[in-house]
Amino acid sequence: MSDGGPGFLDLPARPAKPRSRGITHVLDKGLTLAATQGMLDQVAHLIDIVKIGWGIGYVDPLLPARVAAYAAAGVPVCLGGTFTEVVALQDKVAPYRDWALSIGITHAEVSNGLQAMTDDRKTWLIKELSADFVVLAETGAKDGSYPTSPEQWTEEMIRDLEAGAAYVVAEGRESGTVGLYSADQAVHEEIVTAITELIPVDQVIFETPLKAQQTWFIEALGPDVNLGNIEPASILPLETLRLGLRADTARTG
Repeated sequence: MSDGGPGFLDLPARPAKPRSRGITHVLDKGLTLAATQGMLDQVAHLIDIVKIGWGIGYVDPLLPARVAAYAAAGVPVCLGGTFTEVVALQDKVAPYRDWALSIGITHAEVSNGLQAMTDDRKTWLIKELSADFVVLAETGAKDGSYPTSPEQWTEEMIRDLEAGAAYVVAEGRESGTVGLYSADQAVHEEIVTAITELIPVDQVIFETPLKAQQTWFIEALGPDVNLGNIEPASILPLETLRLGLRADTARTG
């Protein structure tokens, strides 16, 4: 049995790693070293990026060992955007860079979810960090107050890509109730339409913490849409959604 299963079903072809589409971006909220290794033993082939959420990386004494485990399994590690915002607000970008590189971090998220940076400051931070890291630039405020229109979403994403971001991330938080989503977790379809009309979809990672949201994006944009903020326990279930092996996305005709 291969990583792709026994092989007797006709399923959508999934690009192999390393891939630039169909990305599964996983949210690590402080796994133990044993749990990290256990996850990798089972599903490393399905994980494209792991984000160490918020500022957990700064306080996790086992982070260097966990980053090494991820690297050995071919999974790059990204530091969270809120952490990067605090770094920028305290003017600690240089020591942040040196520390992150010293422990093998390859990706960094740049966000403005706290709404404490100007647009110019965010652009500067993307340019500064993209010299050493693959930058994922997030659009959306943590309280859902910004952006207030689809046009603002796309303007910020275009600006971030021009500054050097490899991917732009559409905010959904772990709750799935802000940014791309209303308080009842429904998708703001007008935002998704605006994004996909102006931004190359392979450069967008849509945060989809909930199954219904993952299903919506797979149905709307196909199995190889880039999805983020995936819980470790949801990695295999998400792959079944991508492949049509779950009732939500199964094709019967």
